[in-house]
Amino acid sequence: MTGVEIPAFVNAEAGTANDACEALAKDRNFRVERIPPNELAARIRRAIESGARRVLVAGGDGSIATAAGELRGKACELAILPGGTLNHLAHDLGLPEDLDAAVRVAAGRGTRSIDVGEVNGHVFLNTSSVGAYVTYVRTRERLERRLGYWLASAAAGLRILAQLHTIRVALEVDGTEREYLTPLVFVGVGERELRLPTLGARVEGGRRGLHVMVVRSRSGGRTLALAFAAAARGVRAVSRTPAMQSIIVDHVRIEPRSGVVSGDIALDGEVVSLRPPLEYRLVRDALKVVVASE
Repeated sequence: MTGVEIPAFVNAEAGTANDACEALAKDRNFRVERIPPNELAARIRRAIESGARRVLVAGGDGSIATAAGELRGKACELAILPGGTLNHLAHDLGLPEDLDAAVRVAAGRGTRSIDVGEVNGHVFLNTSSVGAYVTYVRTRERLERRLGYWLASAAAGLRILAQLHTIRVALEVDGTEREYLTPLVFVGVGERELRLPTLGARVEGGRRGLHVMVVRSRSGGRTLALAFAAAARGVRAVSRTPAMQSIIVDHVRIEPRSGVVSGDIALDGEVVSLRPPLEYRLVRDALKVVVASE
């Protein structure tokens, strides 16, 4: 892509910010702006209003989701420079981990449209959850300052399993409502797989929709056993047991009935507060992203 410079927004708080700026500086297609994450949405809106046909965002899944919230339904394309710890969407799109190679893709001509999830007007690209995962994220963030991401993740997981709480939720699909007592409701964009080594990734060639999974186990030990079974045999096998309900839909309404002290849910690994009921829906082909040319 040549001609007008592409606005490139780099999350100044990302650990890879310096490397991202260095890689982008080698390509004259980009005009680099290093910004705090709370300014990203406003900067993207300003770029769209100025007629930008493509913007680049360097950061993790949270930054990419913020950008998607501004770009969904717009003609402006999103180029991604992976800069987070996990970079789920970048991986699913086949973007290179090497920053110089990712910059070359971001300046290229390849694009595709992708589905996004939306809950009460908030966009997510990968996963959302209600219940135990919210506590897990908060515990991990508190421990991360001392232990680092991976050790904090392991420690948070063990703490949650040791003190697992259940919530009562009602799920409504196609006008039919069912009530569950569960520690966790998981919603993924696109069909998801829990089989190793593709743990948490989209199923290649999987069905479109929101993949809703309700863990029906009440004890930490049983939930841990479920997780191991899912990792070994895949979610499709586990979903045929009484321990998990798994469905793929375009819309689901989730209403916590008890055991929830706030409207906090997780969206792409970030905790946000939303007022129940939670109206999840799939928005098909909502976002045009830049990918490697075939």
